Amino acid sequence: MLIGVPKEIKNHEYRVGLTPAAVKEFCANGHQVLVQTQAGAAIGFDDAQYAEAGAQIIETAEEIFAKAEMIVKVKEPQPNECKMLRKGQILYTYLHLAPDPMQTQLLIESGATCIAYETVTDARGALPLLAPMSEVAGRMSIQAGAHYLEKAHGGSGTLLGGVPGVAPGKVLVIGGGVVGTHAAKMALGLGADVTILDRSLNRLRELDDIFRGQVKTVFSTVDAIEHYSSKADLVVGAVLIPGAAAPKLLTREHIKNMKEGSVVVDVAIDQGGCFETSKATTHQEPVYVVDGVVHYCVANMPGGVARTSTIALNNATLPFGLALANKGAKQALLDDKHLLNGLNVHEGKITFKAVVDALGKELNLDYVDAVTALSA
Repeated sequence: MLIGVPKEIKNHEYRVGLTPAAVKEFCANGHQVLVQTQAGAAIGFDDAQYAEAGAQIIETAEEIFAKAEMIVKVKEPQPNECKMLRKGQILYTYLHLAPDPMQTQLLIESGATCIAYETVTDARGALPLLAPMSEVAGRMSIQAGAHYLEKAHGGSGTLLGGVPGVAPGKVLVIGGGVVGTHAAKMALGLGADVTILDRSLNRLRELDDIFRGQVKTVFSTVDAIEHYSSKADLVVGAVLIPGAAAPKLLTREHIKNMKEGSVVVDVAIDQGGCFETSKATTHQEPVYVVDGVVHYCVANMPGGVARTSTIALNNATLPFGLALANKGAKQALLDDKHLLNGLNVHEGKITFKAVVDALGKELNLDYVDAVTALSA
């Protein structure tokens, strides 16, 4: 199969779909790889490394989209990229369709087979291609929050770890999954006073064991969110419903009741955000203020540590990518129910129900079961 790796074009996005090591794996399996020039240069993967791994270096994204049978990316395709996709082509990347009607409509019109990293599952029901970026984003959320708590950056001037004689800052993490766990680890490491809210008692028990009682674990209710957010210096939104729009758990009223100069970091912003006042920002302009509360809602947080993120992502995506290339999309998807869960769009049909639930009325969409769509 002919694999194409275009350079990412979102604001301050330096990650790349395949590392030179991953290219070498595809070539060892008998495939050809086209890599756009400078695709990985910003994070230390230059054209010479890709060429040595067996890739052909291509000048333009247009040529890659025109030639490749499978496009491997990191971020969702931008409108001009969507328009270059075609029927019979595979797109393998993060999509986050539920809060994005424009991209959804363009992918439907393309006729391409679109597989979303964020909805591929594993035997435990987890999301193995989302997990590496969730780990990164969870850790970064505390770095970002601590930075913007500094007075010079708009915050209250609170040091999360405190010092002897001064109480530490209070961190509230809403959601105890991968993002929330890694956020709590970082916050605890800084010496902060950490509380995690979650609606799963089993997960709260697991977190209590993981942190040996050093982190407060609280069942998530409207009252709990209201109480703990009003006292927090930093709130991290770490809620995920796979493939669906994130629920708005922190309301405008909650924000109004927070302390002046406190910070909120919405890691769920790729899925529309879990704060009512959230709107997507970029690494170039990462924050804005609502009612005295600093909002950090960067939609590609892991792109800020692009080299670490790219290697971590490739470790997870490579086996599934090789299956798609070795078997072809249809056979690979039908052979692996977990990869099949990643299929969101196929030849104009939406095959992931949460996307239809979110956008069905707006775009007049009907849900088609993935196996049915592939067999049509």
